[in-house]
Amino acid sequence: MPEAPAVPRDAATVLLLRAADPGPVEVYLLRRVRGMPFAGGMTAYPGGSVDPRDADVHPGWIGPSPAVWAESFGCTERLARALVCAAVRETFEESGVLLASPSGGDVVVADDVEWEARRQALLARELSLGGLLEAQELTLRADLLRPWAHWITPVDEPRRYDTRFFVAALPVGVQARDVSGEADEAVWVTPVEALAQYDRGDRAMLAPTLYTLRDVARHGSVTDVLAAAPPGRLERVQPRLEYDETGEFVVMPDGSRMRPPIRLGRGRAAR
Repeated sequence: MPEAPAVPRDAATVLLLRAADPGPVEVYLLRRVRGMPFAGGMTAYPGGSVDPRDADVHPGWIGPSPAVWAESFGCTERLARALVCAAVRETFEESGVLLASPSGGDVVVADDVEWEARRQALLARELSLGGLLEAQELTLRADLLRPWAHWITPVDEPRRYDTRFFVAALPVGVQARDVSGEADEAVWVTPVEALAQYDRGDRAMLAPTLYTLRDVARHGSVTDVLAAAPPGRLERVQPRLEYDETGEFVVMPDGSRMRPPIRLGRGRAAR
């Protein structure tokens, strides 16, 4: 009998956006270190798997309630809370941008030595996001996030992920930092240029990264991107894998086929 498909792990990833001065929208992209067991050399966004403690974040919360997020994601309120918190945590861990603020204040600038120690504690799982926010008397800023896309790894991958994509504007006065130990490159680039690099063979991408970049490239400003976030439940995109004499290829729901270097699954979250 064939083995049962692996159960997908929940994950969150964030398209962090800014407006070039002057110029069009830019997105923050990471290139994963070559040789890593998952997606080495691939372009990705900040993101990763939900930590079990992400659902336990209960300090102040500004923005849509977990019930509203649950409707977008088609999941329970508890999982929706965890996904939003995972998005905030992973963005901080991989870019140094923490979408949280003191009550009634601006987003915190978390770039000094003390904040770096807290970021490292999060990475080591010595500290939870809830513990960090509570200790620093910060409020989670769910209002700065928008739901964007929902992808699930093909059923015949050995490791599978159920990934919700968010978009967020880089807060004023905050800078993203190249702090991800999983990446050998961290850059701001326009979606159009990133897609051109892909077409030239200069930038390898996961299929979800490619498609979400194409979606963002249709909009002329960060405000337009945020306004274009789907208002209802996100459409779930689940490609499948097929094989021929030349090897493996990805079949999208619309029937289009994609060859490697595009990859899905096989490791951490399909980002």
